[in-house]
Amino acid sequence: MSSPLAQRPVQRTTVVVVGGGHAGLSTSWFLVRDGVDHVVLEAGTATHEWADTRWDNFTLVTPNWHCRLPGYEYDGPDPDGFMTRDQVVEWLAGYAPTFGPPLREHTRVTSLTELADGGFRLEAAGPDGAEVWEAEHVVVATGGYHLPIVPAWAPAIDPSIRQLHSADYRNAAQLPEGSVLVVGSGQSGAQIAEDLHLEGRQVHLALGDAPRVARFHRGRDCMTWLAEMGLYDTGVTQYPGGLAAREKTNHYVTGRDGGRDIDLRQFAREGMRLHGLLDSGAGTELTFLPTLRQALDSADDTYRSICRDIDRHIEAGGIDAPPAAPYTPVWEPEDETTTLDLASAGIGTVIWAIGYRPDYRWVHAGVFDGGGRPTHTRGETGLAGLHFLGLPWLHTWGSGRFVGIAADAEHVTGRITGRAAGHVVTEPAAELARRRSPGPVTATVALVG
Repeated sequence: MSSPLAQRPVQRTTVVVVGGGHAGLSTSWFLVRDGVDHVVLEAGTATHEWADTRWDNFTLVTPNWHCRLPGYEYDGPDPDGFMTRDQVVEWLAGYAPTFGPPLREHTRVTSLTELADGGFRLEAAGPDGAEVWEAEHVVVATGGYHLPIVPAWAPAIDPSIRQLHSADYRNAAQLPEGSVLVVGSGQSGAQIAEDLHLEGRQVHLALGDAPRVARFHRGRDCMTWLAEMGLYDTGVTQYPGGLAAREKTNHYVTGRDGGRDIDLRQFAREGMRLHGLLDSGAGTELTFLPTLRQALDSADDTYRSICRDIDRHIEAGGIDAPPAAPYTPVWEPEDETTTLDLASAGIGTVIWAIGYRPDYRWVHAGVFDGGGRPTHTRGETGLAGLHFLGLPWLHTWGSGRFVGIAADAEHVTGRITGRAAGHVVTEPAAELARRRSPGPVTATVALVG
């Protein structure tokens, strides 16, 4: 008996874009513009990542003017504000209708293989059953955050303690009564800890090595200063350590309530319990490394370093800006407690906010490193016709973000179509930021730690 796939007719197109989020749709915009036959296959809906994996009080950490896709940008009343989760979903949902991409939602690609005579075969599960596609080119635009990371020893924690990943957190009310341990101080961990803290929960936060950044400095949002300075447009190979920048944790800050710093020392002063790096655990006993003071000091050093970079930019450009307000720590740890009994502390929930790992097991091609990450140069792999888009640090700090995706999509589609570099129409983030500048500027580039 033949398989269902064998009975399905093969559908052929020039390009298959896998993933219909903002990266996949941006790719489609350029392909539509250039008249290239293609299809966009999306496992869920174009907005499901934003609607289904962000908590209720989520806000963007970049200002709304960063929200730009090819042919589409934020045009609301608050360009320097920060959209909530639901506002982002609404904004992104309005993109596809502006250009009519060949988007097939609820169609999950399950296998990609190289054809013997060139091109690719893709198998997918669609709303009407199995599908088979063949294409000369494939753009994988599924992002780089697929499988939530939890420690291998997490199952050894007492089963009475609820465990969930940050991707599954929605609000404080969904959690059992009692205190909450949040593990990880990157953007998600710090903001979820803040969310719970503001809801009146007793929060314990285990810090990693995430840096932090000021929300505002000298009269403007730091992300706007950094964009003007060229940070979002600078190629990864130009940063200290080169490609190693791709492994850096993003700086924690928040756009909540109009935007503000996240100061973990202030939270500790208000009653949040801070710990060093979580090392191991079993039953109700957890062990931490004595890294709390180091983590706080390192995050503050980065905070100050970025402010100094902005100060130099202001001076070099002759910009009229208010004077700096140096940060002074408001709390210091008295000791480094390295053990915690969850039961004694009344902790009923552990939230893991320690990131994700990629999952490209469906891509049967030798283009991955030992960690399962695609090896590429600005999205182009060593296998002709296979490209990746929407990855953090694909080419710049802006890659994967709304503000940088158009440039990456234009480059990748240009490699597919052969469109000359001189036809590039995407405006650099630095130019966009300079139009928001309060005074004369000159282009400078800082290398943020």
